[in-house]
Amino acid sequence: QVHLAESGGGPVQAGGSLKLSCASSGLSDFSNCMAWFRQAPGKEREVLAVIYAGRSSKYYAESVKGRFNVSRDDAKKVLFLQMNNLTPEDSALYYCALKWGLRDCDEESRIQFWGQGTQITVSS
Repeated sequence: QVHLAESGGGPVQAGGSLKLSCASSGLSDFSNCMAWFRQAPGKEREVLAVIYAGRSSKYYAESVKGRFNVSRDDAKKVLFLQMNNLTPEDSALYYCALKWGLRDCDEESRIQFWGQGTQITVSS
């Protein structure tokens, strides 16, 4: 059974930075893609960044491009999200996600495993 656990969230002032981590366990197949999503109150969950096992390509949503950087350490089975220049609009519950295979990782409906989420609150 795959288990994902996020950490690193919390309060931060506008303009600040945070780095989220997502520790995974139970992975038996490295052919996967991992992603970060977030959901703010009253809004739908949105994909922020996707990274693929064994590939250098990444995907970023326009709202975070240039500010966020996704990376993964496959040896330690950890996913990261470095977030810079945060604004109050970035306040949300942040989730890491995993899908077997290397396609459609940006589609919420195709995600097979979710973390429990970590809250980020950005104050102005």
